[in-house]
Amino acid sequence: MRREADYFEDREMDLVYIAKKLDEALRLESALTESGVDYAVETDKYSGGIIFRHERVGAFFYVLPDALDQARSAMQQHGFRFPEWMEENPK
Repeated sequence: MRREADYFEDREMDLVYIAKKLDEALRLESALTESGVDYAVETDKYSGGIIFRHERVGAFFYVLPDALDQARSAMQQHGFRFPEWMEENPK
């Protein structure tokens, strides 16, 4: 379930996904909520493009470390792929 940042207080959160499009963000929100995962989402900037690099805005999804496996499982079930940096360094 989507939570406001103050719900998590000062606990460390893990970044699980950066949605680059609104429909992708909505689909991920639905998957995490359906699976009972508490998560926070906020917009932030990221660098995009290969030849012409520029800043873009995306939806950054965060979960508590103890919910990471549940979040990844829900994401896999709904067809989300993990960024290369997450696949190389699984927790």
